[in-house]
Amino acid sequence: MRVVRIIGLLLGIVVGLAIIAGAYIKIALPDTGDAPVLNITKTPLRLERGKYLANHVAVCMDCHSTREWNLYAGPMAKENIGGGGEVFNQDMGFPGTFYAPNITPYAISNWTDGEIFRAITTGVNKKGRALFPLMAYHRFGKMDEEDIYSIIAYIRTLKAVSKDIPASKVVFPVSILINTMPAKAAFEKIPAATDLVKYGGYLVNAAGCIDCHSKQDKGKVVEGTEFGGGMEFKQPGGIVRATNITFHKTGLKGWKKEDFVKRFKVYADSGYRAAPLAKGELNTPMPWFMFAGMKEQDLIAIYTYLKSLKPINNSVIRFEK
Repeated sequence: MRVVRIIGLLLGIVVGLAIIAGAYIKIALPDTGDAPVLNITKTPLRLERGKYLANHVAVCMDCHSTREWNLYAGPMAKENIGGGGEVFNQDMGFPGTFYAPNITPYAISNWTDGEIFRAITTGVNKKGRALFPLMAYHRFGKMDEEDIYSIIAYIRTLKAVSKDIPASKVVFPVSILINTMPAKAAFEKIPAATDLVKYGGYLVNAAGCIDCHSKQDKGKVVEGTEFGGGMEFKQPGGIVRATNITFHKTGLKGWKKEDFVKRFKVYADSGYRAAPLAKGELNTPMPWFMFAGMKEQDLIAIYTYLKSLKPINNSVIRFEK
C-alpha cells in the first residue's frame, strides 16, 4: 500500500507540473515583445520593392489570394488578390485547419504598421496570439528590415477585398504548443548582389524553397532532408511530391544556370497560357507564374546557392495516384 501511495503521489506531482507548464505556456506565451511603433512611408522605391517581393520572391500573394487550381500551376485569380481564404488542413499534413487571412485594407486597416511588422517577423498577431509557422515568420524575421517595410508599404496599397475568413483551428496538443513557436526576429542585411552564394541564400530564405522542397512532419522540416524534396501534397486524385533541388543525380545535377533560368522564365512569356487540367489530372502547387517574375540575376543567384549545398540522394516519385 505504501508503494501505491508513493506512485500516486509521484503521478500527482507529474500531473501538477504538467498543468502548471501548460498554464504558463497558454498564459505567459508567446512573448516576443510589444509591437514596435512604426510609421512606414510609402516611397516609390519601397512600393516597387514591396510589389516585387510580395509577388515574385516571398510570394505573400501565393497563400493570401485564391489560385485557380483547374489550371496548370494554379495561377492567381484576379478578383481575390490578398483576400485570403486558401485552406491548409490535416489532409495536407498540418495539425489542424489553417486559413490564410485577408491582408487587404478591408481586414488590416485597423492594424498599425508595427503590428503587421511583428506578425510578419515574429509570429504574433494584433491580439497577441501566436501564428502557426505556416506563416513563415521564422524566415521573414531573418530578412533585412527594410525589405519588410517595403512589403508592408505595398500591401497597404492593395485593393480592399470584402471577404471574411474563418478562424484557424489547431488540434491538441499543438493548440497549446503553438504559443512556444513565435520567436524574436534576427534581421540580416541584404548581402551584396555580387556575392552570389550569400545573396542567393538570402533570396532562398525569403522565397521559402526549403519549406516545400524538404520532407515535412506536422508542418516542420525534417532535419537532414533540407532541399532534398519529398514534401507531399495530397490532391483528390493522388499525391504530388516536391522535387529534389540539390545538385545530386536524383535532383538538379547536370542543370546549367541557363536551364534553371529558362525553367522559370517560360511562364513569363506573354504568349504563355496556363493549360486546363484534364479530369483526374494532378496539379503542381509550385507557383510558377509568381516566381517567373523574378529578375534573371536573382534566379542565377538562387541557382548558385543551391549548387553550393550538400547534394542529397533522394529520388522523388513526383506523381502517385
